[in-house]
Amino acid sequence: MIQDDYFVVDQLQVSLGGRLLVQPISFGLPRGCMAAVVGPSGAGKTTLLRALAGLVPGEGQVLIGGQDVARMPVRQRARQLAYVPQGEAVHWPLPVRDVIALGRYPHGGADLRQLAASDREAVSRALNDVDLEPLQHRAVTELSGGERRRVAIARALATAAPVLLADEPMASLDPYFQLSVMALLQRQARAGALVIVVTHDIGLAARFADQVLMLRDGRLAAKGPPSAVLGPPKLAEVFTIDAYRADHEAQPVLVPWAMRSA
Repeated sequence: MIQDDYFVVDQLQVSLGGRLLVQPISFGLPRGCMAAVVGPSGAGKTTLLRALAGLVPGEGQVLIGGQDVARMPVRQRARQLAYVPQGEAVHWPLPVRDVIALGRYPHGGADLRQLAASDREAVSRALNDVDLEPLQHRAVTELSGGERRRVAIARALATAAPVLLADEPMASLDPYFQLSVMALLQRQARAGALVIVVTHDIGLAARFADQVLMLRDGRLAAKGPPSAVLGPPKLAEVFTIDAYRADHEAQPVLVPWAMRSA
């Protein structure tokens, strides 16, 4: 591993129900980086992200700043690592602002009625980041699926953790907010966070990510900059597709174009 890597994964593997879903994987990533995890359905992307977050047991090590995530007290781990799950269900009619304020719990903000000034500032900043200020007093159960998705992202942002893991954060979002969320996550990385995003959209990964981790059958098939990983050979090998590649306004354009014979 590169010694400057803030986030180090060493021989991580995950078995669930007697099946090896993630083969031994090793990689390192620095802060200030946005990484996209891509791969076909069933490749192990969500399982890998949940293992990185310490939500499913795995063998091997995940280190944040040289500290083993598995050995961290729960609250310390929650301060170091924020997680946006895929398809999170919301059952309680809490106001949007209160749901986002739950992201401050790892910092001691246990009573939503008596948050410290720093907690309130973090919540307001997250609300503004995802463009939900007009809805902050609405019950989260009254929102659309896309709006709830933005609430989940804002709650993670409110934690202000140095590592942010997001599983399909663009799901249920229209094209405007897909671009908005990816640009927001990229800004978080530019401000010094490490952002790891699972996505099925290789076009967004090509445009916004600094690094791409490509999974296939639970294995790390490739890791590197988008221009290298999302090239014709790997797209053909892993996704069984050809893609249209171009540049627009000095940004890469990658569009799945044709299926290949398996």
